[in-house]
Amino acid sequence: MDVPNFTLPEHALRLALNDEVHARPPVRLAGDQQIVYLAVRHDPSDRAAHRQALARLAQAAGAPVAPTVDHAVVKLSEGLRFKWEGHAEFASYTFFAEGAGDQPPAAVLARAGWPEAAASLPGEVLVAVSINLVSFPGDTPPVDAFRTEADTVVGGAVAEGRGWGYADFRVREDGFTRFLLLNREMGLGQAGRMVQRLLEIETYRMMALLAFPVARTAAPDLGAMETELAAIVERIAGASPEDEARLLDDLTRLAARVEHLQSATRFRFEAAEAYDALVARRLAELREVRIPGLSTIGEFLHRRLAPAMATCRSTSRRIGNLAARLTRASALLRTRVDIEREQRNQKILESMNRRGRLQLRLQQTVEGLSVVVITYYGVSLVGVIAKSIKAAGVAWDPELVMGIAVPIVAAVVFGGVHRVRKALEGEEKGTS
Repeated sequence: MDVPNFTLPEHALRLALNDEVHARPPVRLAGDQQIVYLAVRHDPSDRAAHRQALARLAQAAGAPVAPTVDHAVVKLSEGLRFKWEGHAEFASYTFFAEGAGDQPPAAVLARAGWPEAAASLPGEVLVAVSINLVSFPGDTPPVDAFRTEADTVVGGAVAEGRGWGYADFRVREDGFTRFLLLNREMGLGQAGRMVQRLLEIETYRMMALLAFPVARTAAPDLGAMETELAAIVERIAGASPEDEARLLDDLTRLAARVEHLQSATRFRFEAAEAYDALVARRLAELREVRIPGLSTIGEFLHRRLAPAMATCRSTSRRIGNLAARLTRASALLRTRVDIEREQRNQKILESMNRRGRLQLRLQQTVEGLSVVVITYYGVSLVGVIAKSIKAAGVAWDPELVMGIAVPIVAAVVFGGVHRVRKALEGEEKGTS
């Protein structure tokens, strides 16, 4: 019976999110294989150029791919496959050549047409690895299975004893790091997963270590800024108000330097944390078992990688702590300036209060003098009127009239001045 098509409304990202679980699957590997791997670090803007390199290789093999893919596996010729993966900071190119790995890695790349495809490719090779996957049915690997001139060889039984992996983590004269993977009883998918884990461990290890030179380069400037901040804090403790502007200027310049350092290193340190976590996860997925007399790959990388990552974390924390200390020092200086300003404002208010009290006393004095002067002129006017009435024939003493008028006029003038002052105070309260 026919199954009807799915007709329910779907989220626009449903298929893309679901397919993430299937992203970048390992290549199934059977028999002996030589795997040549390159990780090319590039700027985010150069990702399109790497997709074009993928398209050229695929087109030459007659198997075109979509221009927006993040990974693809292409059969280039009989016994030669190619896998491309695009990442945020790098693109990886993996070539799988069937047969024993007795040929130089450059020969595998030449068979794939890599030199022509990579002629105009932006970026730099950060990781170059050659892995020999060899079938080995025995129960115990030979002592000289991995031949190298290096003093240190590491390895262990992987996939819980279904195979053995070896490496020396040395870049040889041809520019490649060598791994040997003996396949005892790993299936097609498991062998592909082990190869992919080894490649990812080496790639993510190198990507994590990109932060180490950044930490070492930042250390001298960071130490100088820490010393400068300590000196500024000491100056704040004993500074006078005249020094505050200079201190604020010094803090501002130091804050700009710290912000520049933090913005220049933050991404690299955060990316290193993510890559280091991926290395640890991939090492756990190897499920290594110790081979007597050898350090496991996980032990070796932990001893070498952990100190570098600790240095990066320490530098990142120092930068963060310096920024926090700078913020506290700025707050301390602002508090000092605010307290100084409040003290100055308090003194200004006290001075204004004293002037206000003096003005009030002066006003009261002026009001008293005004009452006296107005009373004098008022009584004089009464005297003129009394003398005029006496000249008209009324028998009274103008001087006596003026004497009687003095308290009356003074009371009237005082009451009038008092009412005017009250009215003005009322208007002032109404507008405040």
